[in-house]
Amino acid sequence: MKILAAVSPGEVRVAAVEADRLIDYALWRPGRPGGVGDLYRGRITARLPALGGAFVSLGDSEGFLPERDGGTAPVGTVLGLRVVRAAQGGKGVRLAASPAEPGPVGLVARGPGAVERLAAQYPDAAIAIDDAGLLAELRPTLGDRLSLVAHAFDDEIRAQVADLGSFAVALPLGARMTIHPTAAVTAIDLDLAGGAEQRGNKRGAHEAVNRAAIPALAREIRLRNLAGGIIIDFAGLSVKRRATLGPALAAALASDPLAPRFLGFSALGLAEVLRPRIYPPLHEMLTTPHAHALAALREAAASVAADPATALQLTAAPTVISALQADSVATTQFLHRAGRPLALREDRTLPPHAWKLAPQEQR
Repeated sequence: MKILAAVSPGEVRVAAVEADRLIDYALWRPGRPGGVGDLYRGRITARLPALGGAFVSLGDSEGFLPERDGGTAPVGTVLGLRVVRAAQGGKGVRLAASPAEPGPVGLVARGPGAVERLAAQYPDAAIAIDDAGLLAELRPTLGDRLSLVAHAFDDEIRAQVADLGSFAVALPLGARMTIHPTAAVTAIDLDLAGGAEQRGNKRGAHEAVNRAAIPALAREIRLRNLAGGIIIDFAGLSVKRRATLGPALAAALASDPLAPRFLGFSALGLAEVLRPRIYPPLHEMLTTPHAHALAALREAAASVAADPATALQLTAAPTVISALQADSVATTQFLHRAGRPLALREDRTLPPHAWKLAPQEQR
């Protein structure tokens, strides 16, 4: 087991790998950290008994504090807080009361980043990082587990990471799963896709393909950090036969550190899984203007590394440019790598998340 941290301006892609196969994956964006584990002093601004909690001002942002976690204090109360769920799905951070010294409202201390989180999860894993600055930052806590490498991801790991951006996944025995995120639940559809052809007994073949797909399905849920309510539509089996897959599905989910629960099958034969919402799902993190801006910076940094003399210009949709300008950590890190800022140009004719890099136009 090893942990690999691939660093680009404004983003660290972190992979836990065993035998060249992704086991866990996380994104860490220092300019916009997810916040889980952060410590704050916050002021209760509104009690909402109908929602079972209170809104809390954290200084530059707002969060929700459930009653069971300390949200029964009067409006105006200042108390210590810890972020237990990142902002996601249009909702702010979720909070819990935590001891804190008296002081002004605002951030007290940052929680662990993705490298530290996976390092704690896999305490015997060596950690390879391709950025000396991050290695020096983590050295006090992770010590001699760290090593500096030229490139953290090889072609195989890079390809597996790229596959996580797709909603369609090939499964064993020719099956295929398609992920359909919605605001309420995430639906996963299994398609035999010819996987049960020429296998003799049709019912037995269908069951074998579904059963073989279960470990890979559980792995994809974990890698993509799908969370909340998840429903799975197995393929080619009656409702009664689907029930026989329950123990295998529960067993496949058991190794997940977030401890998802298999709740059973609905009357329609849909498997129901509940996985805690702590970090944003990967698809949400990959589809924002900020994500596209960081992808552009990653490509620009690679181009500069290959040809340091080239000055680059990023032409992008206004949303991408705005997201990049709002992330001073990312732009500063690029400046340190390239020795010059990346020239930016808005193009309102481009689709919302579109961007392109080219040599900087000479004036």
